[in-house]
Parts: sequence; structure tokens; C-alpha cells
Amino acid sequence: MHLPPVLIVEDDPDSRNMLAALLGLHGYRTVTAANGLEALEMARRERPAVILLDLMMPVMDGQTFRREQLGDATLATIPIVVLSAHARTAELARELGASTHLMKPFDLDQLLRAITAAQEAAAS
Repeated sequence: MHLPPVLIVEDDPDSRNMLAALLGLHGYRTVTAANGLEALEMARRERPAVILLDLMMPVMDGQTFRREQLGDATLATIPIVVLSAHARTAELARELGASTHLMKPFDLDQLLRAITAAQEAAAS
């Protein structure tokens, strides 16, 4: 049995692929989605350990995704790390009940710490 993946929800393909590659180098299995709608489908299929969530995306933005996630009992407890360049990222992350947030651009060490903290918080 393998560990649950980290779900990367990011509309920019270069950013999405880079995050997946970097996390893969650090031992994480990842799955990706380009928008909130794809992310809901992927989360239901893969049951990720953590969701890295961009806020500003086409089709379904991060805020709408989070509302949908919280309305689904099977997904509601999966921790969220908001990754955004939005000026109100910290405020929005709090409103969404995210485990934490990182302002873009962020460094890999910050991201790895955020994932670990979200996983630990969800386990306690």
C-alpha cells in the first residue's frame, strides 16, 4: 500500500509540473489538477493527504473548491495549504479554514514545512 498523495491544484502548467517534480524528489507522490473542478474529481478518486490549493483559477476557483470540499464529508477533513499571489492570501486562507498559506513566490523549504505541518495537524 502506498501513502496518500499530495494533490497540487494549480492552473499554471509550468508551476504545477515544477511543484510535482520537486515534491517527487523529496519522496512525495503527487497528483495534479488544473482547476477546482478537476481537483474535486481527483480528491474523490485519490484521497490525498494534503491539498496544495491555488486561489485564482478558471472553471472553479480555490474558494469555490474549498466550499465544495467542506460540503463533502469524505473530503472535508483533508488539510489545505493555500498557495497564492493574491494580496489577501492570509485573510482568505483563514476564512477558508486552511491549515496554512504561502505567498507566491515561496521557497521549497517553506513548502515542505507547510506540508508536514498540515499532515501533523490533520493527524492530531
